Amino acid sequence: MSTSANGSAAGNGQGALTASRSTEVNKLDRVVIRFAGDSGDGMQLTGDRFTSEAAAFGNDLSTMPNFPAEIRAPQGTIPGVSSFQVHFADYDILTPGDRPDVLVAMNPAALKANVRDVPHGGTIILNTDEFSKRNLVKVGYETDPLDDDSLTPFQVHRVAMSTLTQGALADTGLGKKDAERCKNMFALGLLSWMYHRPTEGTERFLREKFAKKPDIAEANILAFRAGWNYGETTESFATTFEVAPAKLDKGTYRQITGNTALAYGIVAAGQQSGLQILLGTYPITPASDVLHELSKHKNYGIITFQAEDEIAGIGAALGASYGGALGITSTSGPGVALKSETIGLGVMTELPLVIIDVQRGGPSTGLPTKTEQADLLQAMFGRNGESPVPIIAPLSPADCFDAAIEATRIALRYRTPVLLLSDGAIANGSEPWLVPNVADLPDLRVEFASEPNSDNGSGEFWPYVRDPETLARAWAIPGTPGLQHRIGGLEKADGTGHISYDPDNHDKMVRLRQAKIDGIDVPDLEVDDPSGEARVLALGWGSSYGPIGAACRRVRKLGMPIAQAHLRHLNPLPHNLGEVLARYDRVVVPEMNLGQLALLLRAKFLVDVHSYTKVAGLPFKAEELQNVFADIIANLVPEGVK
Repeated sequence: MSTSANGSAAGNGQGALTASRSTEVNKLDRVVIRFAGDSGDGMQLTGDRFTSEAAAFGNDLSTMPNFPAEIRAPQGTIPGVSSFQVHFADYDILTPGDRPDVLVAMNPAALKANVRDVPHGGTIILNTDEFSKRNLVKVGYETDPLDDDSLTPFQVHRVAMSTLTQGALADTGLGKKDAERCKNMFALGLLSWMYHRPTEGTERFLREKFAKKPDIAEANILAFRAGWNYGETTESFATTFEVAPAKLDKGTYRQITGNTALAYGIVAAGQQSGLQILLGTYPITPASDVLHELSKHKNYGIITFQAEDEIAGIGAALGASYGGALGITSTSGPGVALKSETIGLGVMTELPLVIIDVQRGGPSTGLPTKTEQADLLQAMFGRNGESPVPIIAPLSPADCFDAAIEATRIALRYRTPVLLLSDGAIANGSEPWLVPNVADLPDLRVEFASEPNSDNGSGEFWPYVRDPETLARAWAIPGTPGLQHRIGGLEKADGTGHISYDPDNHDKMVRLRQAKIDGIDVPDLEVDDPSGEARVLALGWGSSYGPIGAACRRVRKLGMPIAQAHLRHLNPLPHNLGEVLARYDRVVVPEMNLGQLALLLRAKFLVDVHSYTKVAGLPFKAEELQNVFADIIANLVPEGVK
C-alpha cells in the first residue's frame, strides 16, 4: 500500500492493508462500537462486516441491530435512523454493551438519536458532509453541534466521508450518487484501521456479494481501502486500539444470528430424527430469516412452503405431521394469534408440531423491528378450551440451535405442538457459536405404528392408545395397511378415537392431555450462586439472560452476593423450581413485558416475586439491572431481625 504525502486517502488497490504510520497502540480488553445513519446508509451491512472480522480474529462478541420498521423511513429523520452495535472483547461477554465507546454518526439525525448513550470521554466520528442547515433543521437542531459546545464532553473526529469517498472513486466512472452510497465502506475501513481488524474477508465478501456487478464491488473495495488509508495518513487519529482474541473453549466457531441458529437446529433435528421437514410459513418480521435460511437446505430433506397467509402456513405444517413428516411453522406474535385455532387442532389430534414465535413489540402491528417478551401468556393460554402446549425459550442467539432440537425432541416424543419463544434481540443479534459434533446430538428417531393395537381383540388400530411412560398416542402414517383411523378437531373417545360427546370421557381426555404436558422430562433448574451466601435470586427467561448475567457480575464485584437462574423450559416448569424459589428471601424477575412470568410464579408457587419490567422495544442494560439488584440487596432486612 502507498500513501500520499499530503495525508489524503490513496492506495495501490492490491492485497491486504497493513499499517505503516507510527501511532500509539492502546491495548483494551473490550470495546463497544455503534454505527448509526440513515436507513439507506448501509449501517446493518457495515456493522455485520465489522462483526464478521471480529469473529474471524477470535474475539468474543455480541451484537444489537436496531432499524426502522418502514422499508424506506423518511430520509434524514430520527425515526429513519438505523444503527448496529457490536461489543467485542478478549473475554467471555454476555451483552451487546450498555453504551457505545465509539459512535459513528453518518448524519445529524444519527447523532441526535444516539449521542445521549455515549459516555463522557467517548469517541464520536461524524460525517461532516451531512451537517447542512437543511438536515440540522429537519431533526430540530437550533445550532450546529459542530460549532457549539454541546460535543465538548466527547472526543470528536470530523471526517468528510462523502467527499473523501467520491474523491477515491473519481476515476471509476460511477455517478456522484452511486459513489456516495459507498461511504459506509469508507467508515468501515476507517474503523478497521483503528482497531487492527483483518481486511481480506471484507474484500472477499464484497466481490462475492456484487459478483454480478463487478464495478460496484470494486467501488466498495476502493472506498473501504480509502477509509483505511485515511486513518493511516491523517494526523487526526494519533492512537489505534487492539483487542486480543478471547480465550474460548477449544473447537470450531462461527458467528451466528438467532434466526440462522434456529434454521440449523431444525436441519439437525431433521437429520437426527430421519424425518422430512416441512416449514409451512408466511413472511413476518422478525422471523422471515428462518424461512430464508431453510430454503437453502433442500439437500437435507427440507421443504419450505411460503403460504398465502399465516393460517395456511400452519395448516400445511400440521398436515405434514399427519402424513409422517415433521411440521414446523415460524411467525411472530400477530401470526400466533392467527395460528391459534390450528395449534388447538394439533393439541386435539396430538401430532408433533413446532411453532417458532420470534416475539416483537405489540400489540397489533406494534413495533415490528423492536424486541419484546410479551407473548408468554399468549403461548400459555392463547387458545380456546384447555389446550396445554410445552414452551421453550432460548437464552441467546447461539442457544437457538439447541432450543430448536429440544423443541423437536419434545414434539416427537410426546406427540404435541411445542411453542418456541425467541425474540427480536435474539433473532437479529449474533455471537460466536461453538459448532457441535454430530455424534453429540441426541437421537430423535421415532417409531411409527405398524400393527393393530386395540385391547379388545378386534384387530383394529386405535389412535389414542398411549405410551404408559409419556402418555403419547400412537403415530400411524396414513395409508399403512390395516391402520385405518380417525382423528380431527371433535373430541375423541379414549383409545378408539371415535367422536365422543360423553361428559366423563371429555373430562378424562382433558386431564390426560394436561398430564402429558405436566409429565414432560425437563432438567432441573441450575442456580449460579458462587458464594452460597446470596439472599436474593435474579430469575429470568429468554433474552434477558445476558443483561441479568452481566448485572450479577457487576453486583458481585461490589461485594454483594446474588444468585442467578434462568428458565429455558416455561411449560412445564422445572420440577425443582418451587424449592429453589423458597431458598431466597427475595426473588426478582426482570422481563420485557408487564410481569407475565412473575404473574405465573405468584399464582403457582405463592411467592412474593419482585417484578422489574421494561417495554421500550430495547433490551435491558446491565447498568440498570445492576442498580435494581443492588438496591434490593441493600434494603433487605438483616437476617434474624423480624
